[in-house]
Amino acid sequence: MSFSALFVTAALTIGSVQASEAKTLNAVASMTVLADVVHVVGGDHVTVKSLVGPNGDPHVYEPTPDDARALKAADVVFVSGEGLEGWMLRLIKASGYKGKINVASDGIETRKMDDDGKTVTDPHVWNDPKNGIVWARNIAKVLSAADPEDAADFNANADKLVADLTALDAYTRKAISGIPEDKRKVLTTHDAFGYFGRAYGVTFLAPQGISTEAEASAASVGKLIKQIRKEGVKVYFLENSNDPRLVQQIAKETGAQSGGTLYVESLSTPEGPAPTYLKMLKSNIDALVAAMSKSGV
Repeated sequence: MSFSALFVTAALTIGSVQASEAKTLNAVASMTVLADVVHVVGGDHVTVKSLVGPNGDPHVYEPTPDDARALKAADVVFVSGEGLEGWMLRLIKASGYKGKINVASDGIETRKMDDDGKTVTDPHVWNDPKNGIVWARNIAKVLSAADPEDAADFNANADKLVADLTALDAYTRKAISGIPEDKRKVLTTHDAFGYFGRAYGVTFLAPQGISTEAEASAASVGKLIKQIRKEGVKVYFLENSNDPRLVQQIAKETGAQSGGTLYVESLSTPEGPAPTYLKMLKSNIDALVAAMSKSGV
């Protein structure tokens, strides 16, 4: 074999070894919305499992033995944080996972709210696209620490997502600016749109607080019905991951009309209208704007 042929063979062998040793991170995320952002930032270098599945409720999720096994085998684990995943501590203990739990919401300016007489932190940060930007940056940082060789790709993917979320924020501001302020009022199943409301000047009313775990009392429902009538709220939305019966009952009492379904804490199935984080946000924004823009709303 000639020297040149030997050199080419050696180079191909080295390249094959390097390719076989290319690192693929095994990531676990608490819920589908977060898992999609990890997938987008990680690209081909990361495989992601969401513990809570499509249309699932992260407040009341019950982990499975498969979840414990997935967590124990993970290279990196992400939660949104701010009290959303109350079941995660039990799962960590059951799985024997010894690694770090990375909180994607670190650095976000959280909002406080009254929930049944208690001051709590609202965990639904992702419903404001600007907070999704914080997620993207935090996730890129964690993935880069776990796999430094692919850090440039992680950061480039995060930059692309940041650009998309920035454009979506501008789109939302323009769309909502055309709706009179006194018409920006919506009834939803539970209080999960506080960050969206703070960012874009929309008032959301709901029979349940920040979590779907606690049932709304008859007194609180009665008070809400009076408030809806007083403020002239004309549209309500169901949520893909929550029981619709209570909000439907309130709508019947108040005459509010259905605006459709919002994807609040969970993505849809791949065939649905909200299979990714970006599409979820766009679907929600378009549904809200269309409903609030209707004549007589």
